[in-house]
Amino acid sequence: METGSVVLSVVGGDHAGTAAAHRYLASPQSSVPTVLSALRERAVAACRGRRVVAVQDTTAVSFGEAGGRHGLGPGGDGRHPGFFLHPVVAVDAQDEAVLGLVDAQVWTRGAAPVALRWNRGVSEKESRRWLVGTQAADTALAGVAEQVVSVADQEADLYEHFADHAGRAVPGSALLVRARHDRVLVEGGRMLAVSQDWPVLAREAVPIPATPGRAARTAQVTLRAGRVGLPRPRSTGPGAPAALTLGLVRVDEVGGPAAGGLCWHLLTTLPVETAAQAAEVVRLYRLRWRIEEVFRALKNDGLQLEATQMRVPSKLFRLSVLALGAAVRILQLVDARDGGMRPMSDVLDASTRSVVAALGQSRERATARQRNPHRAGSLAWLSWIVARFGGWNCYGKPPGPKIMARGWASFTAALTGALIAQTEQNLCSP
Repeated sequence: METGSVVLSVVGGDHAGTAAAHRYLASPQSSVPTVLSALRERAVAACRGRRVVAVQDTTAVSFGEAGGRHGLGPGGDGRHPGFFLHPVVAVDAQDEAVLGLVDAQVWTRGAAPVALRWNRGVSEKESRRWLVGTQAADTALAGVAEQVVSVADQEADLYEHFADHAGRAVPGSALLVRARHDRVLVEGGRMLAVSQDWPVLAREAVPIPATPGRAARTAQVTLRAGRVGLPRPRSTGPGAPAALTLGLVRVDEVGGPAAGGLCWHLLTTLPVETAAQAAEVVRLYRLRWRIEEVFRALKNDGLQLEATQMRVPSKLFRLSVLALGAAVRILQLVDARDGGMRPMSDVLDASTRSVVAALGQSRERATARQRNPHRAGSLAWLSWIVARFGGWNCYGKPPGPKIMARGWASFTAALTGALIAQTEQNLCSP
């Protein structure tokens, strides 16, 4: 994160630094589980007492050419070498800020064909990642957060996923998944046709963020909600319950674009009896977009993970998890630029506060606009300082991920030097 790069020659800075980075990534003490454990520890501390949305999704990391890389399977396009990352990111349900990285799975695909999917159980499929992600969020945050709502997109619409969550019955845990299948219902009929006849509970304006090739917009939607009984699919083993009852919120855009209008069917264990409860389910699902921002900060719009020259798979996987942690931290700084009560300790040890304050004062100027307006010790306060180190002039549009990444590089270099000088001064003091 300090360098805004995952190229080790850039991270290392010189020959000795590059060699040190390689030694670190080769060390058994820098395994994927140990790196995740350190990142998770900070995330759990940030989630304490909060209502948390645990968002999970998968991104493919592909390399256009093999470039001497061995041990990687086919990537997302099935042709070029690559691997897959499946992080779980904690988001504050109240202020919608990113709180940290809770878990991540890393894997490659084998080159050999596999058996047809309906001949394999969920434990033998890649789709088990959704169950593992939800279990990881519950294990890390249950009893710490006020509530944990695991949120996922259509690929997570698995009967086994809901059955596993119901079977574990973790207090304070809920599940929210966008439906992929038009399921047959216990009460008769199919889910989409039955829900179409439900009365409209509310009309809402739902902000849709920009994506590559599509501008941000606000969708005017209708909300319908009710309870549905889902029978166990024939492809699911007898160990799962014969039926499950879930809440369903149907979201239909009114007067939207002719193609691609909003149409969501959200299955959840959360209550959906009232218009307010249905609207809250939609709001929580909308926070799934935060993980898309993490992926952009990890790849094209930030750290350029796919540009790394690392070829050894074990080192590459460790580097990727470190990069995930850096992408999450960049977004935390961006989130805090407009204020808020999150503490600086979400991203930086509180023991450095006095040195950070001195560095921040060096970036303040005479006018009120050029002085840090945030409470000292807050994440917003730190974000303002980092943005100034990144070249932000306090005017114009707020600093984005690129300025924050560049600012962190300069800021941490100054912070490191100041901390070294402080240590040496203390050692030399009588």
